Amino acid sequence: MINKALATGIVGFSLFISCEKQPTGLMDKNQFLNLETSRNVLDFQGTPQNVKDRDMLMYSDQGAWFAYSFSDLPSYGGFSGPFLMTQQNGVWVSKQLAQIELTDKDGTPLIDWQNDSQQLESYTSHLMQEFKNERATVNQQLVFSSPHTALQQIELTNLSNQSMEVTLTVSGRVFEGLDITLEKEGSYIKLLSKKSQAVGYIGVIGERPLLAVTDSTSYTLKKPTFKLGPKEVKKIVITNTFIFPEYSWNKEKNYLEEIDFDAVLLERKIEKNKELSTVFGYMNPDLVSQAHRMVLAKSILTLQNNWRIPAGELKHQGLFPSYHYEWFHGFWSWDSWKHAVGLSFYNEGLAKDQIRAMFDFQLEDGFIVDCVYRDTTIEAHNYRDTKPPLAAWAVSKVFGISKDTLFVKEMYPKLKKYHEWWYMKRDHDGDGLCEFGSTDGSLIAAKWESGMDNAIRFDDSKILKNSEGAFSLNQESVDLNAYLYAEKEYLSKLALVLGNHIDSKRFQKEADELRGKIQTQFYSEEDGWFYDTSLDGTQFIKGAGSEGWTPLWAKVASLDQARAVKEKMMNPEMFFTKVPFQTMAKDHPKFDPMNGYWRGPNWLDQAYFGIKGLRNYGFNKEADLATINIINGAEGLLKRGVSIRENYHPLTGKGLYAQNFSWSAAHIIMMLTKSNEISNKSN
Repeated sequence: MINKALATGIVGFSLFISCEKQPTGLMDKNQFLNLETSRNVLDFQGTPQNVKDRDMLMYSDQGAWFAYSFSDLPSYGGFSGPFLMTQQNGVWVSKQLAQIELTDKDGTPLIDWQNDSQQLESYTSHLMQEFKNERATVNQQLVFSSPHTALQQIELTNLSNQSMEVTLTVSGRVFEGLDITLEKEGSYIKLLSKKSQAVGYIGVIGERPLLAVTDSTSYTLKKPTFKLGPKEVKKIVITNTFIFPEYSWNKEKNYLEEIDFDAVLLERKIEKNKELSTVFGYMNPDLVSQAHRMVLAKSILTLQNNWRIPAGELKHQGLFPSYHYEWFHGFWSWDSWKHAVGLSFYNEGLAKDQIRAMFDFQLEDGFIVDCVYRDTTIEAHNYRDTKPPLAAWAVSKVFGISKDTLFVKEMYPKLKKYHEWWYMKRDHDGDGLCEFGSTDGSLIAAKWESGMDNAIRFDDSKILKNSEGAFSLNQESVDLNAYLYAEKEYLSKLALVLGNHIDSKRFQKEADELRGKIQTQFYSEEDGWFYDTSLDGTQFIKGAGSEGWTPLWAKVASLDQARAVKEKMMNPEMFFTKVPFQTMAKDHPKFDPMNGYWRGPNWLDQAYFGIKGLRNYGFNKEADLATINIINGAEGLLKRGVSIRENYHPLTGKGLYAQNFSWSAAHIIMMLTKSNEISNKSN
């Protein structure tokens, strides 16, 4: 659990200096073999040219609301950034807010940051960069010690046989246009923003250097000259703290005064090595390879970089869909359910809180909001729609690993209320089959509610009023009702966990009744596929899409129906493309992956539902083949440095839309691991 007594919105830099005879050196690769798998799985090189430059990837950890990169053209030591998610929709505060200069007694730089030998390494645990010439080596490492603080250690080694006198200068300038100003406050330089409650501090610990605010946007910290003997090592630790006002800067400051960099780095290495080891232990034995381990490490790091602690309106920690896209700086409901399942394999606490984060906003009638944000002056919560009902699936998967009955007890009444909301607000004709809809009567929000915004099945949809604040599309959707069938199965099993036999029997009875309706109304014998239908169930809304295999994922299709759907899924002219199981069939005239968000791209959540659906009916050979083809075909998944994308072109493999996409990463974890089942009958 995150210690909420710590801090959020402050920017602090502190300096600690010590001497050692031997450098810490690089990673002990033999001690942390699993962690070594994460080496350079993402390329964090890049220098921001302006406040909104997102041409590079950024590293963060511990749920921090700030991130760093390696400078690709370093004129100083240090790291690019930080990239702040404490204001606006993410901005760079500086090219390098903590620039490092090391000079000898003549004022000559000890390191030529651009031209000297350089080595960069990134891990899930930390960043490392080393610069070397014939005179000196500078090893710089960055690690997050808490959700609020990143430690930046500079380890200077005198390689010569002569003593040298060294002067250290730390300096920085904030970008113009941020409305962030610097001023002195006691022994700190204070950073104030007109666009955020985040307050910044730059200070030093121990031997305090000369501190100066050059103007309202820049500062310098200069350490008096010190001697460094032949082969001697000196360590310099800069602390970078960002704290929101609901946390305590004083507590964080006291914590920093006793910080030990090596101990923190070792703690982080152990933590991340264990996470990777845990996930590797769940790998499907038919899919175990070093390449697949690397892809899992990339997935975990992607989730890590999107992790945020509670702040502002957000009362529990969770994940952004992508920090890299400015309009994804919030929590979405069906993203959250998917994130939680992926996280459950190695971070149960975060998985649980990701679910809680959305239920914090549950309305009295059971409704779950579509998306929520830290700062509603930037972006308002979206109450216009909800998202497909996968919450009980998520809770069941978390319980399947954690066996935490108290968590089930906490969530069960909320899940039950949400499930029942669908039948109160989204069953226009009262026939026990629900429709996607909206709360404001708008067609666009009703399409959003499906999660598949511009899917062709909604091209001719109309909106109908059910009651005040409750509207439905004029069609019944097969995926929605398959999700609701699965919810009933999960709720039945969760009720049994709590000893509630009455509810368990009731939900199982409802599931049995719904199974017959789904198999009868939504399945075309002629086509061997499941489709949405008109409200009265008499007409199919044709155009084969990924919703057609959702009944296999939910285990609501008959075996014969599953066999027929499988044949279409494995048909290269339909769904078995270079990156299999995309959102609509290749042979459809409206298939347009480059211009249609849900008209052809491969979304890995939908692909996973297809793979899991095949496994549910014993088609494991086909499921394994599809998994391998997805991992091999999706651009960059098997390449170190390349980020995981929002979706992929099914024919070329090209990565599309947002980088660093959380639910893609979460579903890769699900694809490559064995299912965490609540029981032998659970999905």
